[in-house]
Amino acid sequence: MPHRPKSKQDPTLPLDISLLRPGLRLAVALSGGADSVALLRALASRSSELGLVLHVAHLHHGLRAAEADSDLAFCRDLAAQLSLPFHEARVDTAVSAQPDASTGKPRETIEEAARRLRYSWLRQLLSKTPLDAIATAHTLDDQAETVLAKLLRGAWTAGLAGISPLLSFPEGRILRPLLATTRGEIEAYLGAIQQDWREDTSNRHLSFTRNRIRHELLPLLEGWNPQLRRHLTQMADLARDEEAWWRAELARMVPQILMPGRPVRGGGRAAGTGLAAGLAIDVVRLCALAPALQRRLLRHAADQFGVGLDFAATEALRALALGGHAGHRLAFPNGLRAERTARELRLDVGPAAAEPELSPVPEYITAIPGDIVAPAFGLRLHIESLPAAPVTEPEGPIAGKAILRNWKPGDRVKLRYSGAPRKVKEVLERLRVTGIDRALWPVLEVGGRIVWMRGVELEGAPHLVITAAFTG
Repeated sequence: MPHRPKSKQDPTLPLDISLLRPGLRLAVALSGGADSVALLRALASRSSELGLVLHVAHLHHGLRAAEADSDLAFCRDLAAQLSLPFHEARVDTAVSAQPDASTGKPRETIEEAARRLRYSWLRQLLSKTPLDAIATAHTLDDQAETVLAKLLRGAWTAGLAGISPLLSFPEGRILRPLLATTRGEIEAYLGAIQQDWREDTSNRHLSFTRNRIRHELLPLLEGWNPQLRRHLTQMADLARDEEAWWRAELARMVPQILMPGRPVRGGGRAAGTGLAAGLAIDVVRLCALAPALQRRLLRHAADQFGVGLDFAATEALRALALGGHAGHRLAFPNGLRAERTARELRLDVGPAAAEPELSPVPEYITAIPGDIVAPAFGLRLHIESLPAAPVTEPEGPIAGKAILRNWKPGDRVKLRYSGAPRKVKEVLERLRVTGIDRALWPVLEVGGRIVWMRGVELEGAPHLVITAAFTG
């Protein structure tokens, strides 16, 4: 297809040209879909103006049989029409995503395998070809879908940052010039220049999470807020900037609080080789920090061992640091181990625990009426006694008092509107509470009976009013 020079009347597609520079040797990752075709055509029409040296790259994922073969042919033809160098490769995504032979469990989904293989090949292409960068056609809609998917999975701020406009690898960079461009703008542009594209039929299969978000969830939520996609992309921008700030803040704080190895007699620390002697966190300094920074530091420390902590594991580790006593230990299924000393929280890695193991956490006792502030559980309880029914308990050192503690095997509770008492363990199983969450679950005992349990309606004690607030 002959290429016409751009004129004032030519249709344009919004591009983030701040990512581009004159002389840039840039390959466009072309799938044949509307987004990547529009990106290629827009860059090709402005290549002289922007001083770009363009290439085209297409990866055949080994899926969709003849349809994928036709996609490859379409991309090859389009590159030829634009007189651009064309790079292609094939991978077998289905084989790569096969279950682990030893466990029989899937190592990753087809979507995850395809993405991993795609970026692996793009990096190989950067290393073996005279290219500076590769442009992918992620759009504003892709960004909104990604942020929503991350939110549904319980992502931290880093996950809510979504798709970055720029990724840097040793081999080169990945650029996303269309992140502020909508699919509507893309299809309007392609219609204006009379450029066709390929439709991937798998994009309509609702067995894929991304497609369900695109075709079902997002349209439903837009019934509540028509600006949702833009709001989600703005959230990504905010999260990305905040993550950049946190990285700088952690770089400043880590040397003050995170220490290698164990203390030795006479001063200093036995650092050992690498992480062999573990890491330690000064809990006195940690306790003085805001919860947000505490979580960041703990997650950073675990990252040094290649361990990613979810929210529940982070909170369990924080509870051990803030409310634990010397000798208390915590073991995670991913192999991370923590031990509380008088002044430190020590971390190392060992054999993975089948179930999280938590050494005893503090018990908190108050008179009734009274308040309990329990850092180990991130919890504050207010307990009142109704005047018409004063508390009566057996005599002893805890008479007239309430005890907030961790649940233990053998504990039983009576659920509201149910018959016989049930074991706490069975209640947690019914709630599908597992892992670290189940290892650290608060209950309130009065007069030898559990009258309150987190997240569960108990028959309780008619003479008591219990108000709970989680302090984070």
